[in-house]
Amino acid sequence: MFSKHNLPLWLIKIFNYEYWTWWIFFLPLAPYWFYLAIRNRSLTYFTTVNPCIPNGGVFGESKKDILDLIDKTYRPADIFVFKGESWEHVALKLTLAQINFPVVAKPDVGGRGFKVYKIETLAALKTYLEASLQPVIVQEFIDYDIELGVMYARMPNASSGQITSIVHKEFLHITGDGKSTVEQLLSQNLRARFSMDELRERLKEQWHIVPKKGETMFLQPIGNHCLGTKFLNANHLINEQLVKVFDKIAIPIEGFYYGRFDLKVPTWEDLYGGRNIKILELNGATSEPGHVYDPNYTLWKAYRDIMYNMKTVADISALNMRRGIKPTPLGELVQTSRAFFAMSGQL
Repeated sequence: MFSKHNLPLWLIKIFNYEYWTWWIFFLPLAPYWFYLAIRNRSLTYFTTVNPCIPNGGVFGESKKDILDLIDKTYRPADIFVFKGESWEHVALKLTLAQINFPVVAKPDVGGRGFKVYKIETLAALKTYLEASLQPVIVQEFIDYDIELGVMYARMPNASSGQITSIVHKEFLHITGDGKSTVEQLLSQNLRARFSMDELRERLKEQWHIVPKKGETMFLQPIGNHCLGTKFLNANHLINEQLVKVFDKIAIPIEGFYYGRFDLKVPTWEDLYGGRNIKILELNGATSEPGHVYDPNYTLWKAYRDIMYNMKTVADISALNMRRGIKPTPLGELVQTSRAFFAMSGQL
């Protein structure tokens, strides 16, 4: 029987932009970026959008340094592990921070889910750290049901901001039939087929398990689109109350005006009440409005919404430059970006 799940991935990719390579997706927007650059009289105007983040949060900034800008009320407990730091020091840090397993380990510099793992044991964490080529953040694992990406923007001279995008993340899962292995069930999942090599490595201990009939298994606890998470448009959640919640979070971060808060929260009531919000990461200038990757969204709407966010960055940057913030020189930014992409495996 004909099924899109049997089609070759290259063919599916052509007609589903959410699976396009990132630079192919953004290439048609280059002329609009150039227009904004001319208007702002700088090719790197966007590096001034967040003076508190190196290069405004383009590529290669320290995740830990950015997280430290956020009130601890809104952050998971975490520790920073230097490259080559002794295991005794790491274990002591975990104890002092009262972090229990499981944990999430991630490179301090990275993106698109690169080397981000949920780790269940001390032994597994030790193995991860020994293989890491750079410093690592170890966060407590937040076991909340709701994970969101909330885009926030505020003009530097404004007393309140706006939310320009909300994406609700649906984690990769399968439902057992009592006969098929995890590998076989994933091979029938279109989204999983695009990251089978990565999933095979992450799920090697579960790969040949046969789930019971009707049993649902959530196989990817990291909410990243590149790792099989489905991104759903949740812009209907935006209202004045939610803007007030994120004003309270964002405005105290001196020099922050634009970015995406990746967070977890246990209930919608908590979200609107500003309670129990745990921010996993904060991304800057190159943050994407994740709702555009909803499978039911259209390419035209996606580009329209991204262009709106690009203009927002340009408007904020223009005001910051008038206030004396200098853009990063183009050569320096190119060098930083190349180093980041090479390190993160995205070249």
